[in-house]
Amino acid sequence: MNFRVILYVLGGILRLLGLFMVIPLGVAYYYGESLTPFLVSILITLVTGLLLLYYKTEDEWMRKEGIAIVALGWLAAAVFGAIPFMMDGISPLNAVFESMSGFTTTGSTILTDIESHPKSILFWRGMIQWLGGMGIIVLFIAILPKLGVAGRQLFRAEAPGPTEDKLKPRIRETARILWTVYFLISFLMVVSLLLAGVSLYDALNHMFATMACGGFSNYALSVGEFNSPLVEYIITFFTFVAGANFALYYRAIYVDKNLLFKDEEFRFYTFLVLAASGLLTFLLWRDIGTSLPDSFRFAIFQVVTIITSTGFATTDFNLWSQSAKMILIIVMFIGACAGSTGGGIKVVRILILLKHSRVELFKALHPKAIKGVKFNNKKVPEEIVNSIVSFVVIYLLVFLSSSLVLSFLGMDIITSFTASIATLGNIGPGLNVVGPMGSFDPIPALGKVVLIANMWIGRLEVYTVILLFTPEFWKK
Repeated sequence: MNFRVILYVLGGILRLLGLFMVIPLGVAYYYGESLTPFLVSILITLVTGLLLLYYKTEDEWMRKEGIAIVALGWLAAAVFGAIPFMMDGISPLNAVFESMSGFTTTGSTILTDIESHPKSILFWRGMIQWLGGMGIIVLFIAILPKLGVAGRQLFRAEAPGPTEDKLKPRIRETARILWTVYFLISFLMVVSLLLAGVSLYDALNHMFATMACGGFSNYALSVGEFNSPLVEYIITFFTFVAGANFALYYRAIYVDKNLLFKDEEFRFYTFLVLAASGLLTFLLWRDIGTSLPDSFRFAIFQVVTIITSTGFATTDFNLWSQSAKMILIIVMFIGACAGSTGGGIKVVRILILLKHSRVELFKALHPKAIKGVKFNNKKVPEEIVNSIVSFVVIYLLVFLSSSLVLSFLGMDIITSFTASIATLGNIGPGLNVVGPMGSFDPIPALGKVVLIANMWIGRLEVYTVILLFTPEFWKK
């Protein structure tokens, strides 16, 4: 393991992070707030990044270094990104929790009185979601020249999904394309919200959270604060868009305009959203007595924001019927599409597992038959199917382990289960204590550490972080 390479690249990530802190510093100046939190944060982050220039080396990277850089890069971003929160008076553990939740686009919060915090702090809280949405490492690759093969190692370690989605031969070009598509859709969303009567500050904050599938709002009532069906439908639409594969959008524009509807994952994703929304609409109308238009409005908003792991809320779904809440719990596990900014197991993995199960049932009846799993009319290699099975097993083990720890700390079973999946799937709110109108602040300190680890593990697709804790990883 070449530690000089790791430390040098981490320095570059910190210098990039320090430069981004200038933006909320400008927000603080505009609103007449104290500049100290961000001046101190910028100083500490940039100085640390500059000191790590000492480890500059021309040594080649191996796969292990790429994995370590991505995993530790996200951890470093969360720790240094927490400094503005600490300067705002939030305890170090809570600040790291909030920062990790932001960068991993989880949206779980420990803040109990959101509106009492400075606008610049809330802007930083929102912006780090947007940076983490497409990936801070992918951004780093996009702007850093001459990474070459090393850049591919980083991209593969951070890419959300069972395989990397390469658009161009050079990985830097792929990273730039993804960030360009991400930026353009983000711009369209801000314009849409402005036309709907939302202020620029609120539009930017909710764009950050929507496009990153993050869910941090600068209001305690989340999107419910606007009390506007138009705003809710705009956010629903762009959340749905953010939950699909961004590489697929590029191909649909430049290769085949019908590609969206040909893609099996996108079709299945759309089907899941419509089916879950339709069923939830019926349950809200039947169990709560809400009118059908309002039932549909609440249902589709909540299904889309939960399946994409965004976690916005327009109403307290803690008060819904058990069957309605069960639908939300199910879509929590499914997650968004591969190549999106959303979390969860991912739709493509669920789809391939279903196809694999169907093939195994067929083989049980016809043992001598040769039949494989196909996706988008192409055979899925056996090693990909095996990696998906392994991923889901490890994912569920992490979920069960963290749920068990929370239950040992005195949390009720619903809070324990939903807090675990909400952080591991980078969703945001859970149920009971950690419901949409609640906070993760009541979770004991050890529980918060476990949930921070959940967010980190979930955002980096399990393997990247878990590998750091295996003895083989550190052997020469």
